[in-house]
Formats: sequence, C-alpha cells, structure tokens
Amino acid sequence: MGERQRGRRGDYVQFVPLTTRWADNDVYGHINNVAYYAFIDTAVNQLLIGQGLLDVTGSPVIGVAAESGCRYHASAAYPDVIHAGVRVGRLGSSSIRYEVGLFRNDEDEATAEGFFVHVMVDRDTMRPVPIPPRLRAWLEGLVR
Repeated sequence: MGERQRGRRGDYVQFVPLTTRWADNDVYGHINNVAYYAFIDTAVNQLLIGQGLLDVTGSPVIGVAAESGCRYHASAAYPDVIHAGVRVGRLGSSSIRYEVGLFRNDEDEATAEGFFVHVMVDRDTMRPVPIPPRLRAWLEGLVR
C-alpha cells in the first residue's frame, strides 16, 4: 500500500487560525488526537457563525455530525498555531462533507487532515431537511 500524500494549503479554500492550549498537549509532549477533532469542529462552526449562517441557539435548521475521521501526518505542540483550511468535499441534498487540513504554524504540508459529515436537520423534529438556499450558495464556493 502506497503512502498517501499530505495535503497542502493550496488544497483548501478558507482558513481559520486556532491557538493551541497548554491542556491540548498529552504526556508525550504533543497535541493529543482528540484535540484535532475539536480543531476541525471549531473551524467549520466558526466559519458558519462568521458568515451569519449559524445561530447556535436559534437557527431552525442545524447540522448534526453523522460521520468523522482524521489522518495524522506529523506532530504539533503547544504553543503552535494551527491554521485550519476548510473545503467541501461533497454537497448532497441534506448533507455536507467538510474536509479540513490542519497546518502547523507556517508549514505548507498538513499536520493532520480530517473530515466530518453534517446532516442538516430541523432543530425541533431532528429530521433531515434540505440544505437552506443561502447556506448552499456559500458552501458551493468551498467545493474542491
């Protein structure tokens, strides 16, 4: 089985800088794997909130995570700055596959690359609904 090539910054569309915290380090002196999932989730939601596409307490349609994964290429440690590059890998009728590359400081190759799938649901019924038009229009700009 061949080695998978690490993603580069140019593979992603929008970036969110995230500061690491002392508590993100594990006993081995690098960022613990669970923190990478938090970086991925934070980057996507920060973009959605910044675009006015998500009100965490009031949006009638919300995204719930249906699947996630992460591949680790190299280590990062506090006090590194993580630059989370975001793109949309797949846009369905009610689901979105976000792909996020995590880049350490000024490095061009990803330290880790992850994804998660959001299924859009009605907040009250928790049943799947179509992606709202305004959100879909913005997401189309992130498709790679």
